[in-house]
Amino acid sequence: MTGPRGLRSLCALLIAACLAGCSSLRPWLNQPLMEAPPPVSQALDASGRDPTILVAVTLSGGGARAAAFGYGVLMELHRTHFELNGRHADLLDSTDVISGVSGGSILAAYYAAFGAKGLPDFERDFLRQNFQNSLILQALRPGSLHDLTSPWYGRSHLLARRLDELYQGKTYADVERDPRHPQLVIAATDMSLGTPFEFTSDQFELICSDLRSVPLSFAVAASSAVPVLLSPMTLKNYAGECRERGIVPRLAMREGSNYRARMFRMQANSYLDAQSRPYIHLVDGGVADNLAVRRLLDRALSAGGLRESFEEVGIPRGSVRNLVLISVNSARDPANNIDQSDRVPGIRGVADTLLFGAGARATTETQEFLLDTARQWREDLRTRSAEGSDAFAPDAEIHVVQVNLRDAADGELRARLLQVPTAFSISDEEVTRLIAAGRSALRRSPDFQELVRTLHATVDDLPAP
Repeated sequence: MTGPRGLRSLCALLIAACLAGCSSLRPWLNQPLMEAPPPVSQALDASGRDPTILVAVTLSGGGARAAAFGYGVLMELHRTHFELNGRHADLLDSTDVISGVSGGSILAAYYAAFGAKGLPDFERDFLRQNFQNSLILQALRPGSLHDLTSPWYGRSHLLARRLDELYQGKTYADVERDPRHPQLVIAATDMSLGTPFEFTSDQFELICSDLRSVPLSFAVAASSAVPVLLSPMTLKNYAGECRERGIVPRLAMREGSNYRARMFRMQANSYLDAQSRPYIHLVDGGVADNLAVRRLLDRALSAGGLRESFEEVGIPRGSVRNLVLISVNSARDPANNIDQSDRVPGIRGVADTLLFGAGARATTETQEFLLDTARQWREDLRTRSAEGSDAFAPDAEIHVVQVNLRDAADGELRARLLQVPTAFSISDEEVTRLIAAGRSALRRSPDFQELVRTLHATVDDLPAP
């Protein structure tokens, strides 16, 4: 806790900042798109990736708890080896898309930027550091306090400044320079719409902006901007400029007929009116979808279905034998069970229960929606013509692996894991337990075990504790 002397010092710093006058500092702002991006199929051709197996990994929110648990899952995928068309591969190296929200986005961006070889550095430079304390100390510096007096500069920009050190100043363009990089999808929430906003090239086409110029730190800070505690992050909408040059965003042309496709199209088209929405304000991605899965599914549905969405990205016909989606859920339980008492719940209890109790309903619904969609996709593959007229091979399989923190252990250990707080830093002991839990939860998953059998894969033994 901060003592009286510390409070007096903080007040003195605030007064000094005010006396110095308001800052006119303007943070980084996204730039307009100068030319239409190339078709997605060209990017896939340049990547040299083998479409025989397509893997997507989504990492949920949950602060450092989510980052540590997700880190354990990624390391386990890295230890899962198989042969792919005569060459050695592992599931992490075979990952084509990695998506993250809030705490999960911190890890997703790091893996996209530095690859599997860099993951041990993530444990050292983020998980084992008191990142939260360093962030607070940075915020209390006189220069930072002065910066915060600017009407264009908020608390989340201080987070982005600290994250920029973690990512060594890398942008989306730096990630794309590695031809085998996975597509990185960072999910925030459009505060005005309450819907997901993804840092992807087609989402940025809607606002006629260049995704390649976006710092990873900006995207992750937006995805992690917990409302009230942190400030929204702002993007400029240049949609009018693209309209003048005749550039039509791909997402604006979607014509799906079902409810979710219509909603997806309405949300996408809302960005085309730059006069009504010249600026887009983003907050924590967990507000709209803490699993970073719904938007992925909505994209496929709005394209007309799974096969149609694969045609859009130019996957060669008859090439996909295994489609794998691994969804990592690091949600925790409420700190207290308010149903055990007849007293009126206090403010803290209400907030905690709504966030981690009632709020978990949306996560459960998304998981069930994913399972239903996967069943529909499998049925679609079974009933399609066997002529190889789409991207899927005749014997193609779809694997959905849901990795939940609550499935990682039993008894007292499970209870402890589900009470790890949502913060930017947790204890070394909690980091160790969560990494082990991520690896264990993936191994325990029956769907993962089925995937291992299908691929004839081997999983390296866990090291001795």
